[in-house]
Amino acid sequence: MAHQSEPAFRAFHALRIKGFAKLDSVAGIADLSEAEAESHLGALLDRGYAMFREARALWQITPAGKEAHRDALAADSPGSVTAALHTPYERFLGINTAFKGLCGDWQLRDGQPNDHLDAAYDRAVIERLVAMKDETVPVVSEMAGVLGRLAPYVPRLESAVKCVVAGEQNMFTGVMCDSFHDVWMELHEDLLLTQGIDRVAEGSF
Repeated sequence: MAHQSEPAFRAFHALRIKGFAKLDSVAGIADLSEAEAESHLGALLDRGYAMFREARALWQITPAGKEAHRDALAADSPGSVTAALHTPYERFLGINTAFKGLCGDWQLRDGQPNDHLDAAYDRAVIERLVAMKDETVPVVSEMAGVLGRLAPYVPRLESAVKCVVAGEQNMFTGVMCDSFHDVWMELHEDLLLTQGIDRVAEGSF
């Protein structure tokens, strides 16, 4: 049975993954309603673990919050859980290498920015994206069978791909719009934090 995380921790962890984020982003990662997420973020604010920048409606984790999160994460991710993630994570890293190349092919063509005027070229890249999603979903589902809070990444990846296929180009590599790239990077950061892996040492940017 998958290890299940408390809602308060999921909100805390979502903010740690993002660093700073709007409420809907935290709620999406944590798989909570916005009202629930806001309540938990408010508790973090009261403890000095989060800040709220009203001008931009952004929540931000504080240095004290990062320290407190380290202990909370250790309690939420026992050794038996992180050990069980190792094998599927190795498969994820293999796909991650292809993911970086795919994003590059979407953004650039022959060393120049892709103007997206060649429908056939874009269609071929999107077909590769769909195939990558199909390859990734079973891996993430396997990891979610170990650690339940990873499960929401599956529908989020699937939703982003559907949007790209429907013609929403920004949902491929756009920033701060829940694009496929956004969700992928959040998933990878989640897996790194959970397993205590240093991204620089791993070299998996």
